[in-house]
Amino acid sequence: MKIAVLLPCYNEEAAIAQTIAGFHGALPGATVYVYDNNSRDRTVEVARAAGAIVRTERMQGKGHVVRRMFADVEADVYVMADGDLTYDPASAPAMVEQLTAEGLDMIVGTRVHDAAEAYRRGHVIGNRAMTGLLARLFGRSFTDIFSGYRVFSRRFVKSFPALSAGFEIETEISVHALELKMPVGEVETRYLARPEGSASKLNTYRDGARIARTIATLYRIERPLWFFGVIAAALTLLAIILSVPLLLTYLDTHLVPRFPTAILATGLVIVAFLNLFAGLILDTVVRGRREMKRLAYLAVPGPQA
Repeated sequence: MKIAVLLPCYNEEAAIAQTIAGFHGALPGATVYVYDNNSRDRTVEVARAAGAIVRTERMQGKGHVVRRMFADVEADVYVMADGDLTYDPASAPAMVEQLTAEGLDMIVGTRVHDAAEAYRRGHVIGNRAMTGLLARLFGRSFTDIFSGYRVFSRRFVKSFPALSAGFEIETEISVHALELKMPVGEVETRYLARPEGSASKLNTYRDGARIARTIATLYRIERPLWFFGVIAAALTLLAIILSVPLLLTYLDTHLVPRFPTAILATGLVIVAFLNLFAGLILDTVVRGRREMKRLAYLAVPGPQA
């Protein structure tokens, strides 16, 4: 079985050598790939000296790097982590074993942290909120949807479109697994503080907003009937609220004294029906697209094949 360790990196000179050594020790037969994303330090030189295969992705953003890694690397099992030594390489063998033994398509390394500097409180709260939102929107979720420590089967990697550009890629990966109802699992793994000299690239508010926008966009794309149906229901309710006084006045006097309000209520109902029909049409399109994605997924042999 060919195992590939994928490490997207940006300015990780201080941690990449230890990360590579950790995965070489945990998975002796695996090939470690480091994909550098325009680092301005010595990440490339240090990674090569540590024994990794180093490649470069010029388009800035983790999503671009993941898309390139998934397209280029050929393996049976893929272990993806960050190059900052925050994820414990010792957990990788158990994750690979569970994936292959149970025939799963993805294992998520659920982060367990002791040090406050490893996982800031604001990030913990944001993770829980987004995880709960994803569960409400898609019916189920993971314990840690933002974890960058994951093990994939070949059929997941080669059927995943990877459309995101930045840190929202983990959300897209999670939604892809949920939408196709893939067999997945979770393994608790230690989450460590960054070594001295390594700095986080995550911007809490900017990336949080991008992730929230990604969830909303994916919900509109994957659940169009519900998305546009809610808009249609809200517009219809507003039209009813506006038209009730007009109806009562008409029943009493047989006159419609406020034509602008009547026209507005009529327009709202028309727009509501347009949203409803748009949702119905797009729901049919999404169903066909999901069937094609499922066929592409099934075209690649699973881990137990």
